[in-house]
Amino acid sequence: MNFVEFPDREVMLLDLANKIAGELRAALEVEERVSFCVPGGTTPGPVFDILSGVSLDWGRVDVLLNDERWVPESSERSNTALLKRRLLVGQAVAARLIPLHRDVPTPEEGLPGLMPAVEAALPLNVLLLGMGTDMHTASLFPGADQLELGLSEDAPTLLAMRAPGAGEPRITLSAKALKTAISTHILITGAEKRVALERAETLSEIEAPVRAFLADATVHWAP
Repeated sequence: MNFVEFPDREVMLLDLANKIAGELRAALEVEERVSFCVPGGTTPGPVFDILSGVSLDWGRVDVLLNDERWVPESSERSNTALLKRRLLVGQAVAARLIPLHRDVPTPEEGLPGLMPAVEAALPLNVLLLGMGTDMHTASLFPGADQLELGLSEDAPTLLAMRAPGAGEPRITLSAKALKTAISTHILITGAEKRVALERAETLSEIEAPVRAFLADATVHWAP
């Protein structure tokens, strides 16, 4: 794990956005299409704001979420809606969004229609992950109903996930799919998450799912 500490969040978010833009630009020089996999939530929002103004050949970039809550885009908890507001605007409006939600009642019913496009985007070029204080990442939550499968080498690319701390049912890329990434970044802020990260290094992946990604990741932290 490469741990990078910043004096404040503004500096960190700008530095991370610049690194991601550079990695996407380098990938576009050698590949026809590239993929950028991102978390939802509020923490990465400023990174999205910066990236949306970066001059890239966004028309050759596939953007997909690490995971999605099984809610319609009209919900304030929709990560897809967040992406459309904060990343897929400005210069980045030309990027292609690979959906992780369909208008069906359950994620299990949506999986067959979503899987092919996600699998076509693999391997991922750039992966940005977040982490909760419970040490979950994507929708790989401690105690989740399909966590063992989601962390296994036999996992499908996408799977439905339900967990006590997750609220709604979720759909998530498996660890196997996420770990295809050429470059992996984990974005965390605050003292509580730093303590959680340090704890995750001492636990199993079942207890701390984020541990599955630490060996190959750059972790960006600010108070």
